[in-house]
Amino acid sequence: MFNLAELDRAHEVVRQAMPPTPAYAWPLLAERLGTDVIVKHENHTPTGAFKVRGGLTYVDRLKREKPETRGLISATRGNHGQSLAYAGRRHGLPVTIYVPHGNSVEKNRAMAAFGADLVEHGGDFQEAREEACRRAERGGLHMVPSFHSHLVLGVATYALELLRAAPDLDVLYVPIGQGSGICGCILVRDLLGLRTEIVGVQSTLAPSYALSFAARSVVNTNSSNTLADGMATRNPDADALAIILKGAARIVQVTDDEIAAAIRAYWTDTHNLAEGAGAAPLAAALQEHRKLRDKRVGLILSGGNIDFDLFRKWVMADSAVTERIAV
Repeated sequence: MFNLAELDRAHEVVRQAMPPTPAYAWPLLAERLGTDVIVKHENHTPTGAFKVRGGLTYVDRLKREKPETRGLISATRGNHGQSLAYAGRRHGLPVTIYVPHGNSVEKNRAMAAFGADLVEHGGDFQEAREEACRRAERGGLHMVPSFHSHLVLGVATYALELLRAAPDLDVLYVPIGQGSGICGCILVRDLLGLRTEIVGVQSTLAPSYALSFAARSVVNTNSSNTLADGMATRNPDADALAIILKGAARIVQVTDDEIAAAIRAYWTDTHNLAEGAGAAPLAAALQEHRKLRDKRVGLILSGGNIDFDLFRKWVMADSAVTERIAV
């Protein structure tokens, strides 16, 4: 898909807008998992999530290759839209974002604050995306997909930062939404010639990629009702799946309750706030902790954009729900 020189150039584009995000080894998380663990903090980007990297590189290349572009349009549950709004503002391009009805209030406000024209449509991400495509055709706007090689190139810069700093990771857990994050990790791992095992993570309530991985072909689902909206995908991308099939070891499914427990673990052990998708890798590692003894584990905390109501439900819940995870 790309080479190391292209990846380094993409990293320079990203660095012009933001510094590298930290990767920390947290002792309390190590105690919880029973092994060494490093967290890549993509919750520390200017938009609070990893997607901004893809938006920056995608729009940078678009402006160079198609300077006549009048505006951008896309669909999202939040982080993809924030990334495009952030990048569009830097390049002077108007951005229209479609979201489903009932989408995260805080993410909607953030997208609008970054300059996006927000439109609500449909009951889930897929319906919003289909309408955005129709609007793009009617209005002559550039439709930015949720998965594209230029997005992967930007997103992969977080994996470049992490795997150059910690090339000895035995296993890396990565959440899967539309697939750019895990594909970036696989491609960087291979470009650097490392042996790190890449493990994808999905919600049991939105398992389209997990089902597709098992079937080794695209499997669409009828619903994606997880509260971890960054993983609420029911139509996998065929190109993303091809990369995942070639380079991922497995895909672990986690429940919303396990995700909630992982969010609380991040809060108590690191004082970092994780959104659902961001906490899912920790949830998967906790589920598989017996396999991880004596291994060095990496976790992608992909974002921290969680609604306050969900924060209250998942983090400030009563003590009967918030018991510390037994290891």
